[in-house]
Amino acid sequence: MLPFTLLACAVAGGVFLIIREPNVEYLFVAGYTIVQYIVLATAWNILGGYTGYVNFGSAAFFALGAYSTVALATFANQLDDLVPESMAPIFHLIFPLSIPTLIVIGGVVSGIVGLGMGYLTLRLRGAFFAIATLAMAVVLQTLVVNWEFVGGSGGAYIVRPGEFPGLGSYMQYLFALMLTLAVLAVVIARAIERSRLGYGFAAIRDDELAAEASGVPTLRLKLIATTISGALMGMAGAPFPYYIGYLQPQSAFGLEYAVNSIAMPMIGGTMNWIGPLVGTLLLGTLQQIANVTISSAVNLLLVGLLLIAFVIVAPNGIVGLVQERLRARRAK
Repeated sequence: MLPFTLLACAVAGGVFLIIREPNVEYLFVAGYTIVQYIVLATAWNILGGYTGYVNFGSAAFFALGAYSTVALATFANQLDDLVPESMAPIFHLIFPLSIPTLIVIGGVVSGIVGLGMGYLTLRLRGAFFAIATLAMAVVLQTLVVNWEFVGGSGGAYIVRPGEFPGLGSYMQYLFALMLTLAVLAVVIARAIERSRLGYGFAAIRDDELAAEASGVPTLRLKLIATTISGALMGMAGAPFPYYIGYLQPQSAFGLEYAVNSIAMPMIGGTMNWIGPLVGTLLLGTLQQIANVTISSAVNLLLVGLLLIAFVIVAPNGIVGLVQERLRARRAK
């Protein structure tokens, strides 16, 4: 496991240096979005691919991480007015919280909600579970829209610094953090796939009733899957307010997060850790090219067309198609 982690870190470091070389700010903006989707797609795949439970609530967990950041920033601003001058230096040393700390907090909040969602919905199966996760996203969005503390329907501003010491623009710092988070998500997914936990997930995906009859603790494993998946999605959402600058419910709970989180693993392949990575790099890159050359409005159309094509041509995704071809060659 350690050699793979070191290799992943080396690749991530190489990607950062390559993107930084041209000194074009847009590359970090586009790169952040693609790397963010790597985290979301990998997180979705832990529940949807490994365990076989399709989750339509990805945007809700992502938004929970983002609004955790907004809530803490708002709390810090209000508390600042109440702090005595003698305590101000200590207060400003703690607040505003660093983004890595916010990422951890966002992960904890979303992980707890994922655990709670698991207790409430995981006795449901198939389409019923998928509909329940979609309903949860709608309920959470309604709560945020009516929660004035975090801006409500009007949204909230998060002013990010112009530069980060040692890196230059703050966008480079955000990209570096998200790249680190993507490495963490991929390493976790690969570790799960090759562990007893992963074998338990696969047993649930293949035949849950048979797995339960064989002594597999299916409910406990599903709760672990929802917690890990939700936590990673929340961690991906925590830096989002600093990236976008102005957060409103429509952007945090955007349809593209729910759709892309499902489409990217399905296009790449859901049976292993590398599938979401391949699907995200392909679809995410195409979407960024479309943003520049055509319009961002075609992104969901692009997702739909690719999904239809891959369902027909390669139902197991790109990685599954490659594996099938290799097996066919070996059989000859």
